[in-house]
Amino acid sequence: AGDGDCGHTHARAAQAIREWMRSQPLPAAPSQLLSSLADLLLEKMGGSSGVLYGLFLTAAARSMRGRSDPTAWADAMDSGIGAMQRYGGAAPGDRTMLDSLCAAAQALHSLRVPGADPLRVLEAAVQSAEAAAEATRHMEAAAGRASYIRSSRLEHPDPGAVAVAAVLGAVLGALR
Repeated sequence: AGDGDCGHTHARAAQAIREWMRSQPLPAAPSQLLSSLADLLLEKMGGSSGVLYGLFLTAAARSMRGRSDPTAWADAMDSGIGAMQRYGGAAPGDRTMLDSLCAAAQALHSLRVPGADPLRVLEAAVQSAEAAAEATRHMEAAAGRASYIRSSRLEHPDPGAVAVAAVLGAVLGALR
């Protein structure tokens, strides 16, 4: 979706993560893992996406300190989204990656229900993110790069929203 820049940026991030995972043991604590990923993406990903993911992961890592229960993951998602909104200025409905993230976060709130199956909740979050990404196809862009383009020329879903759904789908695939 888009002009390819978002895809190249995410491919660069994926390659950096792959190399990082092969070069050292992963941090054991979730907060350390998220913090390390934030640093890596801020250094290697580039573009506004790298900064936004870095903000998201840094806030999520802070929220996860000393915690690893399913509720902590839902809280971390909310904290990360809050940081992105605070510093990036976008909101759900602006045709950005936040549309997918916020849809996924709503589904992840089910992790707060005692006895919730984390994989099933994540499956629902991925489906919500994918549907939200597709819904951006028909939105007026109010933030991000797409806001500089006439809406009549926006024929595809927002690339950032599509990328978020793909990242969440990859996390689900790895956890399965």
